[in-house]
Amino acid sequence: MGRGIEAAVKKMGDRPEDTWIYLSSKEGDLRDYEQTRKIFEKYSPTHVIHLAAMVGGLFKNMKYKLKFYLDNEHMNENVLRCADEFKCVKCISCLSTCIFPDKTSYPLDETMVHNGPPHPSNEGYAIAKRNIDILNKCYNEQSKTKFTSVIPTNIFGPHDNFNVEDGHVLPGLIFKCYNAMQTNGDFTVWGSGSPLRQFIYSRDMGALFVWTLDNYDDPNPLILSVGEEDEISIADAAKAIVETMGFKGNLVFDTSKADGQFKKTASNGKLVKLYPEFKFTPFKEALKETVDWFVNHQDEVRK
Repeated sequence: MGRGIEAAVKKMGDRPEDTWIYLSSKEGDLRDYEQTRKIFEKYSPTHVIHLAAMVGGLFKNMKYKLKFYLDNEHMNENVLRCADEFKCVKCISCLSTCIFPDKTSYPLDETMVHNGPPHPSNEGYAIAKRNIDILNKCYNEQSKTKFTSVIPTNIFGPHDNFNVEDGHVLPGLIFKCYNAMQTNGDFTVWGSGSPLRQFIYSRDMGALFVWTLDNYDDPNPLILSVGEEDEISIADAAKAIVETMGFKGNLVFDTSKADGQFKKTASNGKLVKLYPEFKFTPFKEALKETVDWFVNHQDEVRK
């Protein structure tokens, strides 16, 4: 995600009033308040895009619910507390579609975040992320801050985390297909492949984050997503990877593994109304750019 923002900033060109600083986990442990405070003291930011999180795939979320909750809760509390203490003009936090209720109607929109419990498979992560919305509104009311949040759908792109357990679904599938090609084995997808997802290119997401920083002051979350008509199944995503990578072996769906939430269809109606001129990169074009980067940068790939 950070790389997508960096690419968007470079494409946008120089703005003399801006100095962008991109931090990694090497700067300090955001789960610790004192370490977080030292980062804010060092850089004195006026605006913050809060992307830090403990993330993982379906099976890691199911196995470590408590750690997902506590680690993310501590990060969020410390970042927003310091953003308030250091009088940041604005802080935008990154949520996830998994925060929405499991039992709900579709499409999801920004008013539905707290309408019921999330899917039990990732409730630790989901509740910690959902709580950011509460914190934002509390800080805004008490300290007159401009804290808000965005809700991306499934992100993919160059520089992503391609680890099968820790990364997002599409990068994980790219890595699995690549390994199958290297070993002449099967490309095995966990689950039936039937769940539906909306995939958004990280460079599109980066551009939308920059736009949000400049233009969106509403404390309520904003969904950043392609349209409902662009939703595809995990099976179709896997087939697109097979085609893009030129894989000639067997594509296998391991139905002994859980599917997770069947769909999380989100409406981008609010975004389209606010930013009607934005154009999303077509899925197959974005997938090819991601696969090309992955294949040509094996020494840099997180996996």
